[in-house]
Amino acid sequence: MPDADACTVAASLVTADLWGHPSHGMLRLPWYVARLQSGAMNPVTEPEVVSAFGAVSVLDGRDGVGQIVTARAVELAADNAATHGVAVVAVRNSNHFGTAAYWTRILAERGCVGILTTNGSPAMAPWGGLRKMVGANPWSIAVPGGSHGAVVLDIANTGVARGKIYAAKERGTGIPPGWAVDASGLPTTDPQAALDGLILPMAGHKGYAISFMMDVLSGVLTGSRYGTGVVGPYVPDHRSGCGHLVVAIDIRAIMAPDEFGARMDDYIESIKNCPAAPDTEVLVPGELENRAIERAGGVVGLPPATVAELNALAAVAGVPGLTEE
Repeated sequence: MPDADACTVAASLVTADLWGHPSHGMLRLPWYVARLQSGAMNPVTEPEVVSAFGAVSVLDGRDGVGQIVTARAVELAADNAATHGVAVVAVRNSNHFGTAAYWTRILAERGCVGILTTNGSPAMAPWGGLRKMVGANPWSIAVPGGSHGAVVLDIANTGVARGKIYAAKERGTGIPPGWAVDASGLPTTDPQAALDGLILPMAGHKGYAISFMMDVLSGVLTGSRYGTGVVGPYVPDHRSGCGHLVVAIDIRAIMAPDEFGARMDDYIESIKNCPAAPDTEVLVPGELENRAIERAGGVVGLPPATVAELNALAAVAGVPGLTEE
């Protein structure tokens, strides 16, 4: 990959680990490399704007690296929102882009409300079904949080992101009850059985319905793949075909950014003044990640299995491996 693009991908993965989200961190690097080596994902990413109408653009990722495609979509959305007050970028033929919050936070830094949806390979059954047909299809919303940093929602519509089950497998630990069922539909705490079976939707039928609609926005509407047609990043030799939808609302089109910041400060303070239950703390979305960056001091902790995989990859690539320090 071009050096600048490689740095963008690396930053997205390392940041996820710094935030405390190993499910979207460096454990995914070997998957990306395998897809690059097979040709399922193009190492030189050249997204193309195939249509534009006012504040709406369609961006074809041309099977490029998802982070690079999404970086272009976010930049285009922010630029167009500065002109029109709002912008929509429909992305087709992309790949996995890491954690969605990484990209919506960029839009918040540009003074926008940032909204991002994506679809993924099947992870859950339709409500009442026993076959994987609907992806976790995560989505994120980020806004400037006044003096508190960005306020960010980033959730999958399964009860847990599939990457967290992969992370448990890497650590050699079980998963909590209620995350998944095995291939026969029985509850399981075994990560491999969960991956072979079904991840359960959040909030029952509501999670399924939200995920369905995110697939409509990310796949059907954008002209990309949807449902069982989407291939996940852990499959080394098939093109993904996933799609994204980026929405940017320039806050200046509605009110002065300082006024918005003051209103966010007031809202956040009112929420945090709520009496807390014993041994708990009232938090706002994105606060844990904001703290994690400060607490980590730039040091990333990885499970031994992930370190071993990365060192094996480094040996093949002829670059220095990781130490245990």
